[in-house]
This record gives sequence, C-alpha cells and structure tokens, in this order.
Amino acid sequence: MSTTESVHRCVSEERLRDDITTNAEFGAIRTDEGHGRTVLTGTDANRRAREYLVDRLDAAGLDVRVDAVGNITGRWVPDGADPTTRAVACGSHLDSVPEGGIFDGVLGVYGGLEAVRALQAADADVDRPIEVVCFTEEEGGRFSNGVLGSSVASGKRSVEDALALEDGDGVTLDAALTDIGFRGTDRLDASAWDSWLELHVEQGERLQDAGAAVGIVSAITGTIRCAVEIEGEADHSGSTTMAERTDALTAASELVLEVERATNDVVAENGDTVVGTVGKLDVAPNAINVVPGRVELGIDVRDVEYESMEWIVARVRDCLSTLETDRGVETTFERPYDIAPSAMSERCTTALRDAAAAMDVPSLSLHSGAGHDTMHIASVTEAGLLFAPSRGGFSHSPREWTDWSSCATATRVLTAGLATLARE
Repeated sequence: MSTTESVHRCVSEERLRDDITTNAEFGAIRTDEGHGRTVLTGTDANRRAREYLVDRLDAAGLDVRVDAVGNITGRWVPDGADPTTRAVACGSHLDSVPEGGIFDGVLGVYGGLEAVRALQAADADVDRPIEVVCFTEEEGGRFSNGVLGSSVASGKRSVEDALALEDGDGVTLDAALTDIGFRGTDRLDASAWDSWLELHVEQGERLQDAGAAVGIVSAITGTIRCAVEIEGEADHSGSTTMAERTDALTAASELVLEVERATNDVVAENGDTVVGTVGKLDVAPNAINVVPGRVELGIDVRDVEYESMEWIVARVRDCLSTLETDRGVETTFERPYDIAPSAMSERCTTALRDAAAAMDVPSLSLHSGAGHDTMHIASVTEAGLLFAPSRGGFSHSPREWTDWSSCATATRVLTAGLATLARE
C-alpha cells in the first residue's frame, strides 16, 4: 500500500472532530448563531486549551517542550530516523480573537497532530523528525499586533522584548504565562527546521466558489499599518462660522477617501490582490455640537507586492501634506507594523499540490490576504500554507464553519505533504 493510500485510511475524521470540539469548550461564548469562543493569551481559557493540547501530544507519544514565550512543541522521532536530522514542522495557534470561531488556528494545530498519528498508524517510511507547534498570541488579542510567538521563533523579536509586552491593564506577557504555568525556557528556533507546513481555514469564499477541496497558497500578503493623527481646533458648532473652522474630521474624511482612491488605482493597474482599509477612527471630543478638534485613524494596507503597498503609503503621506496646507490642520504619521509579503517555497507547495493530485482532491492555487504565523517562518526556512474551505467565507466570528469532511480531507493532504518532506 502506498503512503498516500495509508494516509487516507489512517487519518481519523472522528478523532480530529473530537479534538476541535473539545477545544471549542475552552472560552466558549453564548451565541444565537454558530459556535463562538474567546481565548486570549494568558487567560484561564488559554490555560485549559494548552493543557488539553499537551495531554493529547503526550498521548500520541510526542516529546513536549514549552519555550520562554509559551510556544508549545510536540516532537515525534520515527523509528529508525536520526534524531539530529532537521525536523519538518507543522501547526498553527490556539488563541482567538474576542468572540471568534472554533476552527481558526485550531485546525492547523490538531490537523498537525492528527497527521502525526496517521503517519504512526500507517508505519510510514519517513526519515526526519516531525514537530507539531502551537504558537503564542497569533491573533494579537491581548499583548501585541499579532503573530507574536512566530516572530520570536523566527528571530524577528527577542524573548526579552516579547515578555515585557503589557496588556491594557499593565500585566506583562511574562506574568500572564507564569500565572497559567506556560512560561517555559529557551527559545524555539524555527531556522533549525528543514521545512514548515501550516493548515488553516481559508477565511474567504474562493475555494467554495471554485468547488475546490483545498487551497495551495502561493504567497501571503504583506501588511503595513499606519497610525495617523489629525489635529484641528474644537469649536462651538453654532457660533463658529464655516470659514473660521479647522475641522479635523472633514480633513480626515478626505484622507479616508484618498486611501480608497489610491488602492483602487493599484487594483486597476495590478489586480485585486491589494486592499486598503481605514478600520479605526477616533474623533474628539465626539460631541454633536462641537466641531471635531482631533481625529486618530488606523490604516491597513496589504498586497503580495511590497512596492504597491509602499506606493499607497506614499499617497497617504502626500495627502497629509496637502491637508496641512489646504485645511490648516497639523498631522502626525507612524507605521508601527510593517511586514513584507511572503512567497511560499516551491518545494513545499509542490509537496502539497502533488499530495492533493495523488488523492484526486481538487485544489486551487491562491494567495492569502490574511496574515499567518507562516509569514514569519517563511523568512527562516522553507514554508508552505494549505487552506481548507470556509463555508460562506465567515471567520473571526461564531459563524465560522468548515465541514468536518473538509477538515479531514485537508488533513489528509497535509499528512501526505509532511510525509514527502520528511522523506527527502
């Protein structure tokens, strides 16, 4: 029997479903639609999710380690494999956004574990150790802008800087991880891996629309986030004439529309992989009878081409200069979050594509508009990203849903892909 046939038979949809539904109980929220959970890093729900994962890794015979920022790794060394050989790794995250869904991140962690269990059951001929990883704080719901654990594992951020991060109440990541018993030691080093694969729900409708069972990701978009402040002058709305006003909100409105125009200009030139969003707007004093005196904006720009992102940001800077001249406002600009696009490894995408073809699983090549831990890992080792369909495209919501059969199918492709990489 071939490895592909063995994998198909040994991946257990029931076992995968049990793990995901059990994890869904940690931080579960009441909702009239779907299945929701809130699991922020360092909370009791996060502790319970982590403890259950460690139990499941132990039960499968994996050697479990926890690093200084709480990244969890379960390591399997197949019989006859050299334990010093560079490992193939897979996984994702268990934290969630507030009132998120039950599959985001979780499918990648437990799909990775199920892949190892299937390879064990099939007595697969693999020559490298395989590691299943759960990264800390991927969503950025409490201590960061996101992908925190993978930023440390890839060397983009130091352990010390990560542990010193504080939540809104002044609690550090160090204290929160210590409190739940997951402040480990040392640092997980992703550059030591031979390769990496992540399974994730698509969070869109492209697979569903195409009738594809899995998506083979070619690249992950980069993200630039800008923080802008526009300072005008707060005045009485009744006694201040239109000519006398320095209205921060009307100035901000011009900037919002310029972000849309600039992004659409890039779309017209290069295609619809680029997106620009003003998703945060704070107005002060925010009273109906006061001319707005200050506005803070959050701008999010993403594309698979970094030059396009930079061009849009340059348009933002030009617009701010024009607003200062034409409207008399003062502006400040910062870009605190800047991650370049990440191309996936041809070796990893080929392993996933060949696995899908061997199983007669319809696949689609596509890019990822959402960020994932893989974008950091791809900077230090060969990496691939696999999508399972999202019903209706819903994600970061209790409406998030991927059919159990789809979870199992994607896990089978992941398993065969891991087997290919671990035999090379």
